[in-house]
Amino acid sequence: MKKKTCIMLMLSLFMCLLPISAHADSYGWGFRKGDNHQPPEVGKYAQMLQGKGYYIDPSGEKVVYLTFDNGYEKGYTGQILDVLKEKGVPATFFVTGHYVDSEKKLVKRMVNEGHIIGNHSYHHPDFTTISKDKMKKELDSLEKAVAKVTKQDSMKYLRPPRGTFNTQTLKWANELGYLNMFWSIAFVDWNTNAQGGWEKAYDQVRKQIHPGAIILLHTVSKDNADALEHMIDELRKQGYTFKSLDYLLMKNLVPKPLFAL
Repeated sequence: MKKKTCIMLMLSLFMCLLPISAHADSYGWGFRKGDNHQPPEVGKYAQMLQGKGYYIDPSGEKVVYLTFDNGYEKGYTGQILDVLKEKGVPATFFVTGHYVDSEKKLVKRMVNEGHIIGNHSYHHPDFTTISKDKMKKELDSLEKAVAKVTKQDSMKYLRPPRGTFNTQTLKWANELGYLNMFWSIAFVDWNTNAQGGWEKAYDQVRKQIHPGAIILLHTVSKDNADALEHMIDELRKQGYTFKSLDYLLMKNLVPKPLFAL
């Protein structure tokens, strides 16, 4: 019994000496929605992101940045691209490895029509639960996959999978050459079993719109595809213009990251 107790004490001491894991803290991007053309309240997240990326263009300019997350295809991305082309609106598509592997033609079309491909990781893991080396492998693998099928050979915008992050992953992203790209407008559009018609998606964006909005939409939503042209027309009537994320970066609203060699 004494021997067993001694072993247990030694194991306890060993566990206490182990380093604390990188995912000791973990946050899911979220906010209190704004209205009347006011931005959302993101609390402490704004300070955590300061100098490491964006969730909004804070200049006050009436610009809108359209971003789409593409994890898998449901048949609506082509329609979305048609609308963007017809309306002359740029967008950023954050894709995963599965999407690139299964939808090469659509990914190639995105780039050919002037849109940006953003990094959403290859396997869509929670970055707060993996090492920096594994995070780098996820990002590098996705970047290489996109470069194989398009003329875009590099990436600079990262949307963390599931919107999950902590101070360490935000820092790692910068060290790996990326700007973290969150959002200031979103709604539950990814649930394909709970679509309520294009007017519902349209109203969600119209109610939350504000200067400098970075809008997150999912391409698996038929509502989004059907509402997109109406969203664009309405926001233009309100005096908003649509820009690409490169425009936001060029304004130097936050310091550029130290890009890895």
